[in-house]
Amino acid sequence: MGRIPRMITQSRARMNTVLLAQRGGMLGWVPVCLALGIGRYFSLRIEPHPTIFLWLAIAALALIIFSWRVPDALGPLVTGLSLCFIGFILAGARAHSVAEPVLGWRYYGAVEGRVVAMDRSQSDALRLTLDQVRLDRVPPDRTPKRVRISLHGAGTQGITPEPGLRVMTTAHLSPPSGPVEPGGFDFQRHAWFARLGAVGYTRVPLMGAGAAEDGHAGLMVFRIRMAASARIQSVLTGDTGGFAAAITTGDRSAMSRDALDALRASNLAHLLAISGLHMGLLTALVFAALRMALAAIPHVALRWPTKGIAAIGALIAAAGYLALSGGNVATQRAFIMVAVALAALLIGRRALSLRAVAVAAIIVLALRPEALMGPGFQMSFAATTALVAVFGWLREIEQDIVPKWAKPVFATVVSSAVAGLATAPIAAAHFNTIAHYGLIANLLSVPLMGVLVMPAAILAFLLAPLGLDWIGLWVMGLGLDWILGVAHWIAELEDARGYVMGPGPWVLPLLAHGFLTLILWQGHLRWAGGVMMVLSFVLWHGARRPDVLIADTGSLVGVMTPEGRALSKAKGAGFVARNWLENDGAGLSQMEAATLWVTREVIHLSGKRATAAMTECSESQIIVASAKADHLRGRNCLLFDPTTLKQTGAVAMRKTPQGWKITTARQMAGERLWTQWPKDRKDQYVRIKPTKSP
Repeated sequence: MGRIPRMITQSRARMNTVLLAQRGGMLGWVPVCLALGIGRYFSLRIEPHPTIFLWLAIAALALIIFSWRVPDALGPLVTGLSLCFIGFILAGARAHSVAEPVLGWRYYGAVEGRVVAMDRSQSDALRLTLDQVRLDRVPPDRTPKRVRISLHGAGTQGITPEPGLRVMTTAHLSPPSGPVEPGGFDFQRHAWFARLGAVGYTRVPLMGAGAAEDGHAGLMVFRIRMAASARIQSVLTGDTGGFAAAITTGDRSAMSRDALDALRASNLAHLLAISGLHMGLLTALVFAALRMALAAIPHVALRWPTKGIAAIGALIAAAGYLALSGGNVATQRAFIMVAVALAALLIGRRALSLRAVAVAAIIVLALRPEALMGPGFQMSFAATTALVAVFGWLREIEQDIVPKWAKPVFATVVSSAVAGLATAPIAAAHFNTIAHYGLIANLLSVPLMGVLVMPAAILAFLLAPLGLDWIGLWVMGLGLDWILGVAHWIAELEDARGYVMGPGPWVLPLLAHGFLTLILWQGHLRWAGGVMMVLSFVLWHGARRPDVLIADTGSLVGVMTPEGRALSKAKGAGFVARNWLENDGAGLSQMEAATLWVTREVIHLSGKRATAAMTECSESQIIVASAKADHLRGRNCLLFDPTTLKQTGAVAMRKTPQGWKITTARQMAGERLWTQWPKDRKDQYVRIKPTKSP
C-alpha cells in the first residue's frame, strides 16, 4: 500500500474512533443541529419559496434512510445534516402557520376589540392587547387579528379594563416598527410570531362596547389570574404586592419603574419571570412534601410507588402553575423542562442530566422555533446546561472535599456563580449591561425564594378556600421585602452596573458553539470549544459601532464622537435614543448625549420649517430631515428624509477611506414574511450611493 492511501486509511480510522467515542452523548447534539437549521432560516435575507421546504423534506428523509446504510461513524454526521434540514423546515412551517394580517399604514380612528392581555409598556403605561378587532373603514381581511394599545394621559381613565371585556376607543395605530438600527432587535419579527398586527396608543377614555365574555377557557383563566393578582395586592401593597403578583400570576402591571430598575441593576430581574427557578422550586417543594407525607404512612410507603405518585402530583402542580401564570413562552419552557425531569424520575432515570435538558430543548424548538432567537431561551438553557454539567463533574470528584454541614452553602454559591457566568455574556449581548454585584445579590436573595417565598405562596394557595390566605401572603411579603431591599442596596452602590457594547452578528453563535462543544464533546477536542469561546470574546472586543445612526423616521440622528455618541435632540424618540446608547455601551442619558451635538458634517432638520429653510447643501454634508425635503433631492449632498427612510428603515453609516459605507435596516432584515417594506417606486425612492470622504 502506498504512502498516501495509508495516510488516508489512518485518518479515516482516527476519525471513526473520535466519532464512535461520541455515541453516549449524541442526544445532546440533536437540539444543536435543529438550532443550526432554525438559525439559518432566520438569517436569510429573502423568504424561501415553499418548494424549497418540500425539497429539504425529501432530502432529510433520504439522509435519514442513507444513515442506516453508512458505516457507524459516519451515520451521526448524516443524521446531523438531516436534523439541520428539519430545523429549517420547522422554523418555516411555524412562520407560515402564525400568518395574520398586518396593518400597512398609519391609522387614526375608532378601535374596538376584546381585552385578552394586560401589561405595562416601557414608559410604565397600562397596555392592552385586543383581539376580535374592528377598525373604522378597514375591511375584515385587512384588519389585524390582534392589536396592542398603550393607555397614555389622564384622559384614559374611563372604564376599568377587565379580561374578556369589549372596549372601544380612538387610537393611533401603526405597523410594528423595524429595528432601531440595522442588525438590531427586530420587533417586526417578534410581533409576527406574537400575532400582533398593529401597535399604538390612545389618549382618550376607554368605553365599554360589550359585556365581558364567559365560557372561553383562555379568558376564564385570564380572569382567575387577574382576580388572584387583585387579591394579593389587597393584602400586600406597593411593590411588594406587585412582586408577589408577578411571581404567582405573571401580572407585572403593579411593579413600579424604580423597583424594576433596581432588580435589573442587581441582576435579580430573573426572579420576576416565572421560569425555571420558580417552576423548579414549586415542583421540588410539592414533590418533597408529597413523598414525605406518603412515607409517613407505613402501609402506603411499603406497598405504593411513592416516588412516582409524588412525581405525578408535582407535575399536576406545575401544570396548574403554568395556567395560573398565564402560560407565556418562558413559563412554557420551564414547564417542559420540569415535565421532562419528572418523567425521568417516573422511569427511574436521573432527573437532571444533559439528556433531560436535550429532550426539553428539542420539544421547545419543535413547538416554538422562534424562541431560539430570544434571550429567554438562550439564557435558561445556558444556565441549565452549565449547572447540570458542573454538578455532574463535581460528582465525579471526591465527595469529601466539602464538609457535610457546608454542602448546602457550597451548592448555593456554586449554582449562583455558574448560572451567573453562563448567562452573563448572553445578557450583556442582548441588554448591554453587566451587574457587577449580581453574584452577591443572588446569594442574598435566591435561597430565600426557596426556603421562604415559594413555600409561603403554596401555603397561601392552600389556605385560600378558608379565607386565611393572608397568613401565607404575609410571610411571603417578608421574603419579598428583603429581596427588594437587597436590590435597592446593590443598585445604589457605586459602579453597580456596567455597560457593554453590542456584539457583532457572529459573536453569540460562535460563543454558543464553543460552550456546547466544551460540554458535550467527548475527548480532548472538547478544549477546542474553549478556544472558540475566547475567539468570540476577541471578536466582541474588536466590534466597531457605526459612526452615524439615523432613525427610521428621521426624528433622531446620532454621531459618534471621542466623548461618546452625540444625539441631535435632548427629548423625543426616547426609545431609539436609549437603544443606541445602550448598544454603544455608554452610560449616558439622552440629555447628556445631546450636549455633545456640535457636528457640522451631519445636519439634522427637525420639523417642516427647518426643512423648508434649508435651501442649499454641499457635497460633504449629510442632511437628515424629519419632514419631506423634495427640494433638496438631487443635490450634491446625501439626503435622508421620510420618503427615503420609509424605503430603507433605520440607517447606519461608517466612514472608510473610500467614502461612507451605508447599511440599512432593509438590507439587514431582508424581504421576509414579517417585514413590511413598501414596494420600490422610482418617483418616491432615490437610491443611496456612497459619497466621497470630505
